[in-house]
Amino acid sequence: MQFTEHFDVVIVGAGHAGCEAAVACARMGLKTALYTLNVDLIAQMSCNPAVGGIAKGHLVREVDALGGIMGEITDAVGIQFRLLNTSRGPAVWSPRAQCDKQAYRLKMREVLEAQPNLKIKQAEVAELMVESSHQPEQASSVVRPSSSAERRILGIKLRDGRTVGAQAAIITTGTFLNGLIHCGEQQYPAGRSGEPNAVLLGEALKNLGLRGCRLKTGTPPRLDGRTIDWSKFQVQPGDDDPTPFSFRTKRVAHHDSQVPCYIAWTTPETHRIIRENVHRSPMYSGQIKSIGPRYCPSIEDKIVKFPDKTTHQLFLEPEGLNTHEIYVNGMSTSLPVEVQMEILKSVPGLENAEMLRPGYAIEYDAIDATELERTLEVKKIAGLFLAGQINGTSGYEEAACQGLMAGINAGLKVKNEPPLILDRSEGYTAILIDDLISKGTNEPYRMFTSRAEFRLHLRIDNADLRLTHHGRRIGLISDEAWADYLAKQERQTNLKRLLEKTKLTTIMLEQIVGSIQHSAVSAQPSIAPNNVGTAAPGCPPERSSGLLNEGAEPAVPPTRARDFSSAIGQSLAQLLKRPEVVIENLVPILRELAPESFAYAGSATSLLLSAVRNELKSVETEIKYEGYLQQQQRAIDRLKKAEQRNIPEWFDYKSVSGLSREMQETLLKIRPRTLGHASRIPGVTPAAVSLVNVFIEIQAKRREQALAI
Repeated sequence: MQFTEHFDVVIVGAGHAGCEAAVACARMGLKTALYTLNVDLIAQMSCNPAVGGIAKGHLVREVDALGGIMGEITDAVGIQFRLLNTSRGPAVWSPRAQCDKQAYRLKMREVLEAQPNLKIKQAEVAELMVESSHQPEQASSVVRPSSSAERRILGIKLRDGRTVGAQAAIITTGTFLNGLIHCGEQQYPAGRSGEPNAVLLGEALKNLGLRGCRLKTGTPPRLDGRTIDWSKFQVQPGDDDPTPFSFRTKRVAHHDSQVPCYIAWTTPETHRIIRENVHRSPMYSGQIKSIGPRYCPSIEDKIVKFPDKTTHQLFLEPEGLNTHEIYVNGMSTSLPVEVQMEILKSVPGLENAEMLRPGYAIEYDAIDATELERTLEVKKIAGLFLAGQINGTSGYEEAACQGLMAGINAGLKVKNEPPLILDRSEGYTAILIDDLISKGTNEPYRMFTSRAEFRLHLRIDNADLRLTHHGRRIGLISDEAWADYLAKQERQTNLKRLLEKTKLTTIMLEQIVGSIQHSAVSAQPSIAPNNVGTAAPGCPPERSSGLLNEGAEPAVPPTRARDFSSAIGQSLAQLLKRPEVVIENLVPILRELAPESFAYAGSATSLLLSAVRNELKSVETEIKYEGYLQQQQRAIDRLKKAEQRNIPEWFDYKSVSGLSREMQETLLKIRPRTLGHASRIPGVTPAAVSLVNVFIEIQAKRREQALAI
């Protein structure tokens, strides 16, 4: 077949998934093309211009550890950074950054255009070109379909008639497949507000026989910041010394010029307006039949489903440094425009606010992710990969990690190398993919730390330890980044060894007790800089990152700085296991014993730079939670044992006596690759998994006997 152009890999869609996939393939040395409807809207932040948050920040850290780019872009254009959940355990600490919306897409385009092996193309992809696996091969370089694939990808066809050959294609179309926007009684086709949807490609995917579903998401109105009375709101500042997203970033670009966000509250009048007009919401009028994100409900959903709550929180967040546009986080809605205006005017401080863009809901097509392998390759079509919202997820971060994994595995397939398949003990990225391909989803999937069985092992501080060696092997980690990684691991290993062998002396004890007493005073709420005022009037404020200087976290009452004389002679590591002692209390001692850990910390001041502080906290976590980590490691070993038991592709579920018809249909639909995978499929019981395990041996012997005849 003749093609207008030919690439090793083509990516369709230049959102957050597409950008990660494109860079990964190009850095792996493959000739790569990225197709988008509009090159000026690459990596457009369609909803909130923010990256990270609970669990989502973990995903960005993992993308970065593997060699992705979202973390570095965020560090370059973030205008406010906060480390969330630091009043809880380290497993759930997570970074979040408010970004400059325009700067994000410009920086991403700059990075993509500077990437060797990558071409950016503006065109609409209308069709996927596939070939039956039974047809003869045309060239030895093409990707061979796996034994279970019925067809293989040949390339793509553009709307203008051009054809582009490729050995692999990655589809990352976001909400554009047959997108339909709703705002009150009005509805119109679009991929995003003001942008056309992708009808031709949506129909082409349906014609390939892939099971699909219809999902819904939404966005809130945007306001003109010059018309807001900012004096009516509580200020939510960023952290004094931000924690970067990327392990390769030493200091975020806007470290000293962060902007605040603001916190508002709905009123009884707000709730009255919504209740009286809820019948006009497409979600409640029957106009929208798709399912929206459970954990990011619209404002009308909040009022209807939580009628006992008298107020709901709203966040006013700037969209950039060079615009007055304000994002109203917490007010996603599809109510008519005039009702949205009434709602806004009922919030104190927004009485005169002008709405620049109304909120809206959007319905779009997605593919049932149980159609995919763990590599994100379509089971029935070799060389075709799907990533991002097309797989039923929500959020930039969920899209980015899928895009990176799809890009890596598409590249490895083209190079005829084994795929990169992470297991659930290695990262939230693996959990997300495993959940999708095992269970599918009937609502936009959002990542939470509660989805992880081993979340103490899956912290933001050790994402590089878990994943960077994979990125290095594949070719996504540079020599400089690898050297920095090795140096960091050596520093942490040496520090842990030092803490384990150094015995506590009387002089050391005096310094530690003094530090604990100082921390109790400095952490009082009246002077704590990170009590960010996120609670309703009369309630205690939420705590952001309190890990700002030596002895500042956690808050310890003076009575807890008790007599530690019984600890004299014990190791510093043993002392650190006490809940009232944190590693910041040991910094004066460690500066003398391990100066190399503070070599890039600047002058010997009481303030710790985020890079140093984060390394210290990582070592503290490994020591303080050692027993829990060992317990989880044993559970991980059991999981890996189950994952090592493969289910052959030829395995016949229908001949397993004792499996119900429903169980057979479920297993045939998903075709799990391992016993561990089978055990996580909804409805598949432990007894069924045991039966499959037994019949693997039985059927294997029957095959051997048949071949011997």
